[in-house]
Amino acid sequence: MSTLTALARAQARAEGRAQPIATVRHLHLHPRPFVFIPYAMAGEANAPLAALAGTGPDDPRLLVVAQPRNRDDRFAFAAELAELLLPYVDSFTGVAEPVAVDRGRDVRYRYVDAPQLWVPNTGGVDFVRLFGRSTRFRTTEGEYAVPAGVPLLGRWLTFFAGSAEVPGSSLLLNAVQALSSHWATGQSSAEDAQLAALMAWLRPEPGRSVLEAAAAAEDPSVTPPAGPATDPSFDNHVLAPLLSVAEPDVAQLSEVLRAQLMPTWRLMWQALDLLATLPPGTRVASRWDGDRDAFSAFAQHVAEGGAPQPRRDGAVAAAARLSRLEAAATRYAVQRAFDDPLVMAEHRLAGSAFAAEVTLAKADRVDDSGKRPVLRPRIMVVTSEPVRVEPGANLTSPARPGQKATVISVTPLGDGAKTEVLLELSGGMGRKLVAEPGSVPEVGERILLTTLSEAYRPGGALPEPDQTPWTHGGPPAPVLLRGVASPACP
Repeated sequence: MSTLTALARAQARAEGRAQPIATVRHLHLHPRPFVFIPYAMAGEANAPLAALAGTGPDDPRLLVVAQPRNRDDRFAFAAELAELLLPYVDSFTGVAEPVAVDRGRDVRYRYVDAPQLWVPNTGGVDFVRLFGRSTRFRTTEGEYAVPAGVPLLGRWLTFFAGSAEVPGSSLLLNAVQALSSHWATGQSSAEDAQLAALMAWLRPEPGRSVLEAAAAAEDPSVTPPAGPATDPSFDNHVLAPLLSVAEPDVAQLSEVLRAQLMPTWRLMWQALDLLATLPPGTRVASRWDGDRDAFSAFAQHVAEGGAPQPRRDGAVAAAARLSRLEAAATRYAVQRAFDDPLVMAEHRLAGSAFAAEVTLAKADRVDDSGKRPVLRPRIMVVTSEPVRVEPGANLTSPARPGQKATVISVTPLGDGAKTEVLLELSGGMGRKLVAEPGSVPEVGERILLTTLSEAYRPGGALPEPDQTPWTHGGPPAPVLLRGVASPACP
């Protein structure tokens, strides 16, 4: 937990209301999301019990598994879910737009929009991942055939679950994480993981204290769990008697399960409305473009009859994915800071960013010490904040992300209350020896400088799978036959 978040939590506790820790929304909010609230049976590995799903607050569809231990009933549930989710996904594959690549020398196409799934919590994301894994390899023919839409449903669920691991992606989101990244409450992170208790802080009831509302929200007899785990008391006293008979009363089972799921359904749409009150961050649109790229590529893969995702990645594929996730996490952290002053304030406290005023500027300075002259303006800035950078460090301003400022010198002034920093600028000023108007900060301008950068960082070189050792999936190890090294038998 960061310093400012800890302070916001203490302030929320003292004032009895949640405190903002972001000034903008750092995720894309779709106007037509698919909300999915799953329930799983206790004691069974990801056996679906029920779910509420739909694209609007007034039209939830209840899916119920009469006997979760029965294989046919579970896959009938999957087929019903496929009837809901697959048409929703397909509705985004109608219109594509051209995108220039290779500096305009080529063009590719991507869909103009993409689907967005919402679940209540991280447990919902895990349910999507595990249910996708249990359905995407099923066959539609033979002795253990499943309905035609089930394997395709599994592939799409696996795709969405994989996207949820990518920092900054908005294809599969969970409400608890989305809300907690924008507001801080006066309770613990473990209590925030319960959607009802979290919403009690974010949407207090008139005439009732937040602490009372949060305590009531933690009582399963008042507010049922958001799933996928169910309340043990409900399991023992209500659900078990209904499922203990050979032919359960589906109507009665549906009634009690709907009563359990509907409070979370209403909370989900309240959470979306609350997030919609925040304006989107400047860089949210570019991240959504990346999501549309990923969706378009996978939709094309499916349309061309591509194979399902493997059960597990090979060594090289796993390393490449880890590298992409690390790069995405770094990029997302930088973009959040550039978009949001409250997030950047954390970096200012840590000394990796400072605000300063430009006191001198030489915009027409040219460096002719090399083979050819280059434009290298210099500016002097003064700040009262701590400066924890050394000469030679490269800084960036969120207002001019394509420009690099190299620290030439750092000089404390007077009693040390202020610091003078001399910077040399490069990039983002055009290709001539005269800077474009506005590209060089002017005297009197207040700018923010940080060691954070959106600059592209190439990933490490990885070998081909057949060039890895046998321990990582490569060729088999040689064996010794009468003292002579020979390839291992296949």
